[in-house]
Amino acid sequence: MTASVDANILVYADNLDDASHPQARALIDRLSDGPDLLYLFWPTIFAYLRIATNPRILRHPIAPSAAVRNIDGLLSLAHVIAPGEDRGFWRGYLDAGGATVRGDAVPDTHLAALMRENGVRILYTRDRAFRRFDFIDVRDPFAA
Repeated sequence: MTASVDANILVYADNLDDASHPQARALIDRLSDGPDLLYLFWPTIFAYLRIATNPRILRHPIAPSAAVRNIDGLLSLAHVIAPGEDRGFWRGYLDAGGATVRGDAVPDTHLAALMRENGVRILYTRDRAFRRFDFIDVRDPFAA
């Protein structure tokens, strides 16, 4: 079972102040243990770095060096991969709805198109906006 995570899961996993921290940390630990592939797409990695280190977003952000170590640790695992866009990605982005989106939907569509391009269906996220993509199985690890 291949899967991916949205940036919010990575942020919750590091943010001790968040009530969702224990569940997010457990999910990341479980996915990190393998053996299934975990896709960390570049938009997710960069969003995590932007949010987790930002004092305007988090009361206790982590240091940039700690955030980089966290990503390095994940990417060093044999079953964690971070593929980029292939040559024909633009068409895939447009097919995923990119021609009509704006604002916050742009990075969501970028991630969705990368998932589709790489054959990844499962996305762990709290963001309900991903449910508009019928090719993604959205799983909220915090839902009761």
